[in-house]
Amino acid sequence: MTTEIKELQKDNLLVRIFPDETSAGKGSAEFVAMHLKDAIQAKGHANLILATGASQFAFIEAIKTLQIDWGKITVFHLDEYKDLSETHPASFRKYLKERILDKVKPFQVHYINGDAKEIDREIARYEELLEAVTVDVACIGIGENGHIAFNDPEVADFDDPKLVKIVQLDEMSRMQQLGEGWFPTLDDVPKEAISLTIPAIMRCKVVSCMVPDERKANAVYNTLNAEISTACPATIIRNHPNAVLFLDSDSASQL
Repeated sequence: MTTEIKELQKDNLLVRIFPDETSAGKGSAEFVAMHLKDAIQAKGHANLILATGASQFAFIEAIKTLQIDWGKITVFHLDEYKDLSETHPASFRKYLKERILDKVKPFQVHYINGDAKEIDREIARYEELLEAVTVDVACIGIGENGHIAFNDPEVADFDDPKLVKIVQLDEMSRMQQLGEGWFPTLDDVPKEAISLTIPAIMRCKVVSCMVPDERKANAVYNTLNAEISTACPATIIRNHPNAVLFLDSDSASQL
């Protein structure tokens, strides 16, 4: 097991702070694996949502090493850029396939095809898939602007009637994607994405939120200390009945 340096609680949200990104990733992976195993034991299968981006590197590396019955797990993902091919280096489908899913081989994977010709039909298809299941564990991160999935402050809606929608990406969100090295210039970063909504995340039974790196320190501070509102969309996870925020010492540096 990994070693924590601190644990605290804010509303319903448990916060676990680790010495570094690697140990935080291991901690989140162990937490997710435990709940997947519980779901498989209870009903014979589990449904999992996976996030992408640089914040998830340590978590993904860690969870691949754990003993998990992937053949009994169906995987969904959080978001995908609109009109971006899955062969593009920044594609989240490509990220998930290459970094984890082609290796662990889940029972089934449902991808959001952001470059589908009939995007409204694709969104409806994905909503139907989500509506038909209970998601046992959602793995998410928090953006530098406080977004969860691609629900930036301007488009976030805590009472959204949809589970999946097209969203406009704000400049801070697009700058983050540029800064992480996914695109050569800001003009190359898409301005729209298909994203699970906040209610789609909040209806999941368990939420594991992995947020390393000093770049996220201000967003983490706001998540825990700001008023719960769409000005910082991640504040809503303080209302979730079973969510844990995994931090390293850098992302927790303002707490």
